[in-house]
Amino acid sequence: MKTFLFFLLALTTGFAQPRPYNVTKADTDFLDSLQRDTFRYFWDTTNPENGLTPDRAPTRSFASIAAVGFGLTSYLVGVERQYVTRAQAAERTLKTLRFFAKAPQSEKKSGITGYKGFFYHFLDMKTGERFKEVELSTIDTALLLGGILSCQTYFDKNTPVETEIRQLAEQIYARVDWTWMQARKPYVSMGWHPEKGFIPADWKGYNEAMLLYVLALGSPTHPVGEEVWSAWTKTYEWATFQGQQHVNFDPLFGHQYSHVWIDFRGIKDKYMTSKGIDYAENSRRATYANRAYCMANPGKWQDYSATIWGLTACDGPKDTTVAGRQFFSYRARGAASMQQVDDGTLAPTAAGGSLAFAPEICLPALRAMKAKYGDKIYGPYGFRDAFNPTYRFPSAYALGSTANGWFDIDYLGIDQGPILLMAENLRTNFVWNLMKRNPHIQKGLKRAGFTGGWLK
Repeated sequence: MKTFLFFLLALTTGFAQPRPYNVTKADTDFLDSLQRDTFRYFWDTTNPENGLTPDRAPTRSFASIAAVGFGLTSYLVGVERQYVTRAQAAERTLKTLRFFAKAPQSEKKSGITGYKGFFYHFLDMKTGERFKEVELSTIDTALLLGGILSCQTYFDKNTPVETEIRQLAEQIYARVDWTWMQARKPYVSMGWHPEKGFIPADWKGYNEAMLLYVLALGSPTHPVGEEVWSAWTKTYEWATFQGQQHVNFDPLFGHQYSHVWIDFRGIKDKYMTSKGIDYAENSRRATYANRAYCMANPGKWQDYSATIWGLTACDGPKDTTVAGRQFFSYRARGAASMQQVDDGTLAPTAAGGSLAFAPEICLPALRAMKAKYGDKIYGPYGFRDAFNPTYRFPSAYALGSTANGWFDIDYLGIDQGPILLMAENLRTNFVWNLMKRNPHIQKGLKRAGFTGGWLK
């Protein structure tokens, strides 16, 4: 039996004292199989020639550059857990980085992969070219870079392959022109289209963009000014929701994505210093609030409970209204002070992505979902993306509909990644400890004003 430390629930501001959470043998066996199965999504579905990972599977799909980022870090976990060899992971990583380093970049509308160092949100799985008219995505580029920089730090041997990985990682990161993407300074725009220019929205309010701004601040070539961080934190929504005081954002992924790569425990910026907590504690409180909302179940949805919960961005049955109830297909679901988007659809990644913050509620949830729904929700690649026990309308066509509810047939790369990687952070701190050694991450955090803890 192993003991992991975490912060227990605190309803007041400030830290609760760390207490041990005892992971049982059954928990360990469950995590072993969950990580191994989830890893296979990235290893088996990725195009081995260019390293592109599909947005989803088994439904035929375009590639997601964010899924590639999660996949790159997943390969490192695969080495550590002996799913693949270091040489196999290095070979896959090198092909991926060679593709992104050499892929055409220009302001053209088609036949290209990116521009100004950024990459398009979705790419053709085979050619790697822009998929239809998707945006040049700042956040998805940042998630890709999280994976790339993890490989830069991990592959530290003086071999030709690992040396080239480090060089290509530096080249790809240094090429990103963050200042060009500041259409409305000091903020960074959400993206750009060659057809119509910058997206008329910036990264404001607490969300998954912490990693984006850390990378923009840490850039060795085109860094944004230090004022961006304080400007960004001024747009936060601090509120009490379901008994938890924290910076609110309704879908849980916004409290998880940046934390996959950065250990925010014990380090604080000026904003969090004023609140007496850190961002890891904030994410733990958000996880508890999400669960509490589902337990209260104001919508009276089927099966919601202390162990069946989790609202975040995910697939859904269909955009429709049936029997007076509104349902959605893919959508950011969530619950916070500013809004609640809840159609009875739950996603295992909501609990999975918070494993490292709140194992005492997340592990029982994942185990309960697998036990209750079996192969309807859990398959060869781990948890399928989402399920809706209330949607029992087979006649109102939605793929996956049954008389016992709707169950997704797909796995989504951006939802599989946090499950695998946050499980590893819970168990060994592996990704967190790895990224603490990356000088770009260190620089970005310090320029954002973070102090204390491991940054000393």
